[in-house]
Amino acid sequence: MTDDRLATIASGEDSTRQFKVNMRNVDSLASEMVAFANSDGGTIFIGVADDGSKRGLLPKDVARINQLISNAASQHIRSPLTVQTENVQLSTERIVIVLTVPKGLDKPYFDKNGVIWLKCGADKRRINSKEELRRFFQLSDQFHADELPTKAGIDKLDKLRFRDFIRDVYKLNFPDDPRDLIHLLQNMSLATDIGSLNLAGVLLFTERPEWIKPQFVVKAIRYPGNEIHVSDYLDTEDFSGPLSKIFNDSLSFIMRNLHKVQYGRGVNAPGLPEIPELVFEELLVNALIHRDYLVSAPIRLFIFDNRIEIISPGHLPNNLTVERIRAGISNIRNPILVSFVAKGLLPYHGLGSGIKRALEKWRDIDFTDDREGCLFIVTIHRKVPNGSFDLTDYSKSSGKVRGKFGKVRESSGKIRGKFGKVRESSGKTENQVFTFLSDNPKITIPELAEAFGLTTRAVEKQIAKLREKGRLRRIGPARGGHWQTIEKGEA
Repeated sequence: MTDDRLATIASGEDSTRQFKVNMRNVDSLASEMVAFANSDGGTIFIGVADDGSKRGLLPKDVARINQLISNAASQHIRSPLTVQTENVQLSTERIVIVLTVPKGLDKPYFDKNGVIWLKCGADKRRINSKEELRRFFQLSDQFHADELPTKAGIDKLDKLRFRDFIRDVYKLNFPDDPRDLIHLLQNMSLATDIGSLNLAGVLLFTERPEWIKPQFVVKAIRYPGNEIHVSDYLDTEDFSGPLSKIFNDSLSFIMRNLHKVQYGRGVNAPGLPEIPELVFEELLVNALIHRDYLVSAPIRLFIFDNRIEIISPGHLPNNLTVERIRAGISNIRNPILVSFVAKGLLPYHGLGSGIKRALEKWRDIDFTDDREGCLFIVTIHRKVPNGSFDLTDYSKSSGKVRGKFGKVRESSGKIRGKFGKVRESSGKTENQVFTFLSDNPKITIPELAEAFGLTTRAVEKQIAKLREKGRLRRIGPARGGHWQTIEKGEA
């Protein structure tokens, strides 16, 4: 036996190597070969014990087992496999049969009983559930989640949205006859053979996809500090609707929670976001069209003081790795969604280019492929400014207050809010915010920042102080909720 073979056996069994002392059952051999063919291929060493000791086979067994291999590959596996065998003689004059099973080109492969086997480490297991079967067909590029049938008929179609799309992209008029509409949707791979919308049709062109698939939304939260809190948050919202609406709303949520900085621009120039907007455009598009829609869970968007996390259901598909996606290599998990997004529904610039473009604009991005948790996490690190922001910093300097867009106005000891109220400034910033929230309980943090002419970060700091002292509480979500102020005696 060659040194390479000896070294391979010494490494023990794993997902690419299997040891058998002998082989007499053709169905057992066929199941082992099916598992390798449905995975990445592998080698079965016949004549080697589980502990790696090379016991070998007698010459009379070699002929019998080679015939067994031929029968298993051609008659006990669907579709038939083409395998290779090599008889390697040991120093003891016994023989080890090295059976090489290639990665299958016609997956999935079944044994004679119709069972699909997969490698699971050094062992094998059968596919038992519909979800596993769908995922396997997805991995073998024979099935994709975005073509899953739904119970939604064409009556759920957003006719105006779909009409505008086919007019602008295909120069077609909206069909008057429902049968013509169904036929058009089927030709566009948006409807099933029986006329119901598939998942891609629902996500792209229905008015309320969340009524049909409530799990495929984006849940966004702005937390104070750098940790997840059970009930303490500064801003939160759930985004639903067609993918284009989810994208726009999610992007707006991120941008309104970023700092605005001047970067050396004139005082009258609008501030720029601390991280370029294009970074989030690329990453959000990537999350929406490449997530695993076989996992019934929302995309989560978390904003912290020092980072922003986009958490997508499903780890990277097939053999894709973080290193490969950084290099621009991609794998199409949802080809129907990709094809329509590329026609202008979202700012999509090409397969595999989004991650590279985001990294070109902002290098400080980490990617985590959590295979155990079935998640893919993108972490965009924020550059925390030196020193802390304080509202009083903006009311010093010759009695002037600098507004949101860099305009300087005389304060004369007064602050004029967006809501038209003018009040004397006592210099106690915390009390000013408390009083303003008492008068305007439904104001949002961005509106409060604009009212004071400050950054959202500066306002968030004061709100956090009030919360720590028990003087302020948030009731309900960012939209539709309100602030509850508590006087010192009550607190």
